[in-house]
Formats: sequence, C-alpha cells, structure tokens
Amino acid sequence: MNAILISLIGLLAVGILVYMLLKKNDIKMTLLSLGIVLMYIAIIMGQKVTVTIPTGASWLNPFQALVDQFSSTLVGPGFVILILGGYSAYMNHIGANKVTVHALTKPILKIKSVYILIPIVFLIGNLLSLVIPSASNLAIILLATLYPVLRSANMSRLSAAAVIATSATIIPTPLGSDNVAIAAQLHLSVTDYVFRYHAIVSIPTLLAIAIIHYFWQKHEDKRQNKDISYEEEVRNQKNTENETDDSYGNHTGFSGFIYGLLPLLPIVLLLLVFFINIFAHTSLNLSVQMVTLISFIIAVIVEYVSKKNLQKVLKETSTFFDGMGNVMSIVALLVSAQVFVQGLTSIGIIELVQNAMQNMNSSGVVLPIIMVVFTAVIVLLSGSGTALLFAMIPLIIPLAKAAGITPEALSVPMQLSGNLLRAVSPVAAVILIVAGTTKLSPVQIVKRTSVPMVFGVIMMLVMSLLIF
Repeated sequence: MNAILISLIGLLAVGILVYMLLKKNDIKMTLLSLGIVLMYIAIIMGQKVTVTIPTGASWLNPFQALVDQFSSTLVGPGFVILILGGYSAYMNHIGANKVTVHALTKPILKIKSVYILIPIVFLIGNLLSLVIPSASNLAIILLATLYPVLRSANMSRLSAAAVIATSATIIPTPLGSDNVAIAAQLHLSVTDYVFRYHAIVSIPTLLAIAIIHYFWQKHEDKRQNKDISYEEEVRNQKNTENETDDSYGNHTGFSGFIYGLLPLLPIVLLLLVFFINIFAHTSLNLSVQMVTLISFIIAVIVEYVSKKNLQKVLKETSTFFDGMGNVMSIVALLVSAQVFVQGLTSIGIIELVQNAMQNMNSSGVVLPIIMVVFTAVIVLLSGSGTALLFAMIPLIIPLAKAAGITPEALSVPMQLSGNLLRAVSPVAAVILIVAGTTKLSPVQIVKRTSVPMVFGVIMMLVMSLLIF
C-alpha cells in the first residue's frame, strides 16, 4: 500500500512538472515548489530529509536542504556557468564574436553550388554555436548575415530557413552549460565528458545529418512549387532590411585574427591540454574556470594593446561581471532541479524506480530508449530542448545504476535528443524566429528540418547503445 501511495505521489509530481513545461510556465519555481512540497510529504510519512547541518526541527529541514543545494551548486557547476556567461558577454561587448562569425561565414561567398552550400552552412552554423550558444540568438545573427547570401545564391527559402533553424544542435563543447552540469553530476571534468563521451557520438552524427540535409532539401526543392526570387522576397517584405551586416568591428588583418580567436580561446586551451596529456603522458589539469579566466585576462590585454586607453578598458571589464548575472537563471534552474530530485528521493520514489529497473530484463537497452522517447514528446510539445534535461540531470546516476549501465549511456542520448529535436518543434523559439523573418509557416520549416533531425536522433541513439 505504501509503495502504491509513493508511486501515485511521484507520478502526480512528474505530471505537474510536465504540465507546467507544456504551458511554458517558469520551470524553476515549479521544480523548487514541488521539491519542497514533496519533502514535507516525506516528513508527514515519517521519512527523513537529509541535510548537512541539523536544524533541530524536522519542519525546517526542507529549507535547509534548499540552502545546501545552493551552496553546493554555486561552488560547483554553477560557478563554471557564471564564469562562462561573463566571458561570453565580454566577447560580445568587445566585438570579438562578430569577427568570428564574419571569419567563418566569409568563405561561403566563394561557393557557387547551391546544394553543396547546405551541408557546409549547417556545419559552420554548428561551429558558430561554440561562440553563440543560444539557438535563437544564433538564428537571428545568421538571418541578418547569412540568409541574404544564401538566397542570392539561388537557394530556396525553405532550404535556407531549414539550415539556419538547425544551426545550433549538438556541437561538442566544454563551454556548454548542459555539458558542465552533466559532467559535475557524473564527477568528471567537463573536458573528459565532452571529448571522451559526447564527441564520439555527436561528431559522426553531425556529419551524417549534414549529408541527409543535402539530399532531403534537394529532394523537397524538386517537389516544391516555384519559389519566389530573392528580389521578389525583399520587395514583399515591407519595412524589412535584409542587407548583409558587415559591421564586424574595425579589426582586420592580424588584429582580426586575434579578435576572432578570442571567443574560441578557452576551447583551444582545453583541447591543447587534452592532447598534451594524451601524447606526452602528462597530467595537466586545467579546469574550464581556469582557462576561461586566463582567456579573459588575455582578452583584456589585447583590448588595451588595441585601444591604448587603460581607464576605458578597465571600465568595460564590468561587462564580464554583468554577464555572470545574466546566466544566474541557469544556476537557479540547476538548484531547483536538485531540490525536486531530493523531494522525490525523500518520499522513496527513486528507490522504487531503482528496484523496478533491477528486476526488468534488458533494462540497459530499454531505459535509454524510454528516456529519449519521453524527451522527444516533451521537446516537441514545449519547444524547449534543455529545460527537461536540466530537471533530469540529478536522476542520471541513480537510474543508470539501477539499469546496470554507465551514466554516459543515459546522459548522452537524453542530451543530444533534446538539442536535436528542438528544431522539429513548431513552437520552438528558433523555429518561430526563422518563420517570422522568412515569412514561411513554422509547419513548412519543420517539414524541412524533421527528416535530418529525426535521422540524427536515431543514429545517435543506436551509437550510444553500441558504444556505451
């Protein structure tokens, strides 16, 4: 009877969470509130709520648990995310991001074949997501800079829209907040998680998606009714400027190379250390926080050499700290997810799930498939590729342990499926932004993105099951 009651309470909590996700309500407060309520239910049922410092009164323990989660997250993955947010904001402020975008997109102008452009633009867009991690922000930039180039090269509106909508997917980067959070949960360095687990699945998947993009867009263009020319499109869009933005700062020549390198410098340093350790058998251990701070200092020095105005350069470094504040919502989401999982743990639902998984045949194969399907449903309906993932991160280790698989066998397919399927949801922000700019319907764009992205999900799931 107790197990049935616990199961019902757990299912109700998860149901409320899913409902709030679909309604696009603030997921942080939903997770936080549910977690605290579950802990109070556990106390009423005679269960204990684990805290680091005894409060002397059991009814205060849920709030102490909240304090504990803030403390552990802020000095762990939360601190990494804050540092990365600050560095990204500073790169944007000094114009380094624009230089990188221009440097990577400029070679496209020399390519004459429309359909060869499709896989190239897809892969370049994913590279740019290293610098601009937000799918929506990257789409806005590419619509302003790259879309006119693609249309001028006679690429159809739908093909160009599909490639831009899928530009930010699963590039393996140690600077991604989801990678940082998962690596911390798995007690790995983010470099190890990304390059030893994520990359061996995501890189082949990206290359395969690029090829599928080529054939699918070409196939659909042949079936499509006559498309309007770019000149007609510009005339039809009143009060809309579609000129390519070449305002990437005054950095040219060697200065342009240095500024273009700065946004990628933390990744370059991490890769350098990673390969030095492999080939030189050294044991260098540079954290993401360290290389980002080193990169920040280098960027400040570069700015001073460029502007020769110490007072102005030092004043502008405040952008770094402002940027840290801008990503605090991601840290709060991590804390809220931890509180929710602690609530589920307190009532005993995690133990029940673990026991059920241990008694299930082939649970090591079934669990990743179930989680990918669950992720797919929520992402397609809500349009968010990361909200559910952050909520599920604290469950990765206990679920994987119960199923007798490595945590990476669960984290990689869940993470990659969420990021890929975002471009298949007609309510995703990136799809709506692209649709609004190109004057196409979201459904039309999703039809063009669905086959490459769904293929990518199936491929990465099969690879994950085989490798891990």
